[in-house]
Amino acid sequence: MKKFILPIACVLSLGLGAFVTKVIENPPLTVEVINQAEKILGLDFTDAEADSMLNDLRDNQKDFEAMRKVPLDNSVSPALYFNPLPVGFEFEKNYLPFKASQISAVKLPANREDLAFYSVRELGELLKTKQISSVELTKFFLERLKKYDIQLHCVVTLTEELALKQAAQADAEIKAGKYRGFLHGIPYGAKDLLAVKGYKTTWGSVPYKDQLIDKDATVIQRLEQAGAVLCAKLTLGELAMGDVWFGGKTLNPWDLKRGSSGSSAGSASSVSAGLLPFAIGSETLGSIVSPSTECGTTGLRPTFGRVPRTGAMALSWSMDKLGPICRTSAGRSFTGSCSATPARWVNLGRLLWFRVKSAARPPPCRSPSRIPFSRKG
Repeated sequence: MKKFILPIACVLSLGLGAFVTKVIENPPLTVEVINQAEKILGLDFTDAEADSMLNDLRDNQKDFEAMRKVPLDNSVSPALYFNPLPVGFEFEKNYLPFKASQISAVKLPANREDLAFYSVRELGELLKTKQISSVELTKFFLERLKKYDIQLHCVVTLTEELALKQAAQADAEIKAGKYRGFLHGIPYGAKDLLAVKGYKTTWGSVPYKDQLIDKDATVIQRLEQAGAVLCAKLTLGELAMGDVWFGGKTLNPWDLKRGSSGSSAGSASSVSAGLLPFAIGSETLGSIVSPSTECGTTGLRPTFGRVPRTGAMALSWSMDKLGPICRTSAGRSFTGSCSATPARWVNLGRLLWFRVKSAARPPPCRSPSRIPFSRKG
């Protein structure tokens, strides 16, 4: 009989513990509870005053419990009206299509590794002139992501299956003469606060690391319409703060002793290291410009309201902005042909297309803190 005493005691202990916990979680409102709350709020009521509050407090408690039963997910905006337009301002009514200037002939490099540091525009020319296929280019960048993510911790999820499917479609369309523009067939990555159907959207946080949102963010949809190829969902600091997420700390490819900054951590780190031609980040108060400064990339923070944020995690409904991060300086505009409402939304087909010939790249490995992201041809 003695051998059963300990297991029985354990079971009873767990059961009673759960019961006690449940009771503590929902204590009845009493004068004593009000007296304890006074200490936190710096108030002082008599017992009679506290007793007179009880009925109203219990009613309020029931109202709060009822409100908390109403499902409010990330897509439900608060009761907020925010209009940043100056009084009397009107958008331009006529939409002028974007026309890129001519560039000199682009040739496929003898050393394929150099493709990692070609600009979006140059890669677009290679695809348009059929010197390389989108599938080849996509596989090239997928391999770089797999190889260097071990050190940089910049990838949450590789979207390899989707990427190869989109790349094959781009190749078929380009072959058939249906060229959509210089993002057609170009690989890219998206900060993992943007929903992508069929893939987890983690927001960089443990409570959401298995979250599935069954739709594509609007920016993802418009990039797909432009023919871009999504290769990876990239890291962000937990809940869009900093560069530390549930998988570790995203690092600066120039110096592995430093973080990439954030919260568009993986977007800046991966682009700086030549793991992707461009990536989409987001900014509330510095989350594009800060990691771009740290990692030596070019980030564009559009005016609030310029880019649709549907399908993105909300940090601040009146401050959140989405924008691109590239290794090269931006063209004069980021608005136009991919937009459903040209005067208000973003054209991701007009993306950062000037190449800066002096644009730096992370140096060859010269010490344990350096990664050989590029090598001499």
